[in-house]
Amino acid sequence: MTNNWFECKVKYVKIDEVSGKEKKVSEPYLVDAMSFTEAEARIHKELEQMISGEFNVTNISKSNVVELYPNENGDRWYKAKVSFVDVDEASGKEKKANQYMLAEANNVKEAYEFLEDCLSDMIVPFEIPAITESPIMDVFPFFTDEVNEEIPENLKPISEIEPNENEFE
Repeated sequence: MTNNWFECKVKYVKIDEVSGKEKKVSEPYLVDAMSFTEAEARIHKELEQMISGEFNVTNISKSNVVELYPNENGDRWYKAKVSFVDVDEASGKEKKANQYMLAEANNVKEAYEFLEDCLSDMIVPFEIPAITESPIMDVFPFFTDEVNEEIPENLKPISEIEPNENEFE
C-alpha cells in the first residue's frame, strides 16, 4: 500500500520556550490519509493530544513526498531530492526521474549519509542532488508500530485460537 501524504498547516498559540510569552505560530505537519477530509480529521485527532487550547487547520495540500525514513537518533526532518537514473534502451540517453523523500536526522550531512544507507540496496542507480531542512514539525503515518488498539470482546487474537483438526476435511 502506498502512502498518500498531505501537508497540513496548523495555526495556534504557543508559549515561546525562551521568553515564556505567548505567540501565534503556523506549523506544517505531514499526515498519511486517503483524502483531504480524512487528513483533516486525522490531524485534529493527533494534535488534540499535543496542543492545549484551540488550533485551526488553515491549509491542506497534497505533498510530493513519496517515502519517509524515520531515524530515532534524528531530531528534524530533511527533504531530499533523489534522482533515479534510467537509460532509454532505444536512444541510449540517460533519463532522470526525481522523487522527494524525508529523512530524519540532526543535520544535512547525517541526513545524506542516512538516506544513502537506506537506499543502498536499490538496483537502479541514484544520486541525491539536494537536501534541505524541512519545516515539517511532525509526521503521522497511517500505520504505526505504536498502534495498540483493544480487540473487541467478540473477537480473539489469532494466536489464541486452537487449530481445529477437522476444519479442512
